[in-house]
Amino acid sequence: MAQTDFPLPPDLPRPVDDGAAAHLTGIAMPAIQLRSTADRLVDLSSLPAPRTVIYCYPMTGVPGKALPEGWDAIPGARGCTPQTCGFRDHYAELQKLGAAVYGLSTQTTEYQQELAGRLHLPFAILSDHAFALCQALRLPTFEVEGVRLLKRTTLIVRQGRIEHVFYPVFPPNASAEQVVEWLRANPI
Repeated sequence: MAQTDFPLPPDLPRPVDDGAAAHLTGIAMPAIQLRSTADRLVDLSSLPAPRTVIYCYPMTGVPGKALPEGWDAIPGARGCTPQTCGFRDHYAELQKLGAAVYGLSTQTTEYQQELAGRLHLPFAILSDHAFALCQALRLPTFEVEGVRLLKRTTLIVRQGRIEHVFYPVFPPNASAEQVVEWLRANPI
């Protein structure tokens, strides 16, 4: 299953940089443990890889279940599955560049496990359903149908600090390629 199996609408609205992530570069990762789809806790303050990519996304759909009304019209909302497929498809390359990869959403681990299994992900997805990391880092969020979700943001973490931030992320299906290009241009 390639990311082209999940095409994006051609008229997808582009999110604008509202400055909601401008404060993140240089911030230390908090001592917060999040449950992963690998059924373990990940301590974000002590990530062992030389660099860690954490791509934050609003929510993934479940086959057969409708997305929120007007989802495609919300800038930055649509594209979680194509973005995830991109990181899956570039996973080996990211590892060669010294980067571990995690997806992150506010959905529960049980919800995320459906996606991880269906897409055969070689990396774990982290659940911040209690908004611990969102609040500690003041990550950008939005609301739809009374549910608070993450805005699409990608963090590059090195030695416990956020080294680089991609925000807004667009198009989502090119996110992994953008990260690979940045890592190549900024070797350790």
